[in-house]
Amino acid sequence: MNKRVLLASRPVGPVTESNFRVEEAPVPKPGEGEVLVRNLWLSLDPYMRGRMSDAKSYVKGVDVGEVMVGQTVGEVLESRHPKLKVGDQVLTQLGWQLYGCTKEAAKVEPSRAPLSYYLGLIGMPGMTAYFGLKELGAPKAGETVVVSAASGAVGSVVGQLARLWGARAVGIAGGREKCDYVRNELGFDACIDYKSGALREQLKDACPKGVDVYFDNVGGEILDSLLARMNLFGRVVVCGTISDYNSTDPYRVRNWRAILVNRLRIQGMIVFDWKDRYGEALKALAGYFAEGKLAYRESVVHGLENAPRGLIDLLAGRNFGKQLVKLSA
Repeated sequence: MNKRVLLASRPVGPVTESNFRVEEAPVPKPGEGEVLVRNLWLSLDPYMRGRMSDAKSYVKGVDVGEVMVGQTVGEVLESRHPKLKVGDQVLTQLGWQLYGCTKEAAKVEPSRAPLSYYLGLIGMPGMTAYFGLKELGAPKAGETVVVSAASGAVGSVVGQLARLWGARAVGIAGGREKCDYVRNELGFDACIDYKSGALREQLKDACPKGVDVYFDNVGGEILDSLLARMNLFGRVVVCGTISDYNSTDPYRVRNWRAILVNRLRIQGMIVFDWKDRYGEALKALAGYFAEGKLAYRESVVHGLENAPRGLIDLLAGRNFGKQLVKLSA
């Protein structure tokens, strides 16, 4: 039997476990051109909160009663696909379930990196960091790059890439442990603990020459504070607004005038816009990883039935690095 997690109801405010329902169903049979995949790892990502809503977005949300959306890696058990065979390991969009059939499966090479890394460092989060920073942030050598949620799957890669490309990297994270990790293991030049209650003062100390690029994963008051520190012709990459994802009264930006005064360029970042260049990012990120130039950490929950709790922890900032669900024994 296949186990799967469905959206049971749309959350109002914070996500709760009651918004999900676990059920069993027969394992599906692959049709022509499809593969049957046994999922081994499930990715949990902040965007999933938006998919639980029926608000207009860049993609369709999950309907109540549907399997929760999510990226997975797994093993082909049965194939009617012309280019995939039994035993191949593949990246798919099969969502929160143990088994699934699809025509859209990309073969991955576990010899290049651990299988779970294709959901993180050399997967969608890594590619988001790569294209968002390179193409939208466009840091120059010697500039200051600030990234929020710096210990997370995207932010951790942004700061390391900034350093590799000659910029100064400053992270923002919640708590001393995360800030120590960002500085000592990821190699950022500085990290600001936003929970300390002295964000503006710490920003001045960490960025004495101002900020040239801000890679925003959180929105809210932190974005407002950064707008006030941006340099002339600075760039703001809007990748996420996690501080508002559970809010019924979203934060309203106050420092809008800073955009005019400093002629800032602000642009939203959706990784799908770069799908024709995924190979470029994969090659670069895998190359840096092989050379030991990218550090990485995962937070893992075990068992599909614990995926709701894993997402709730992620949205509350309790994860450390990339949040995953291990589905295999």
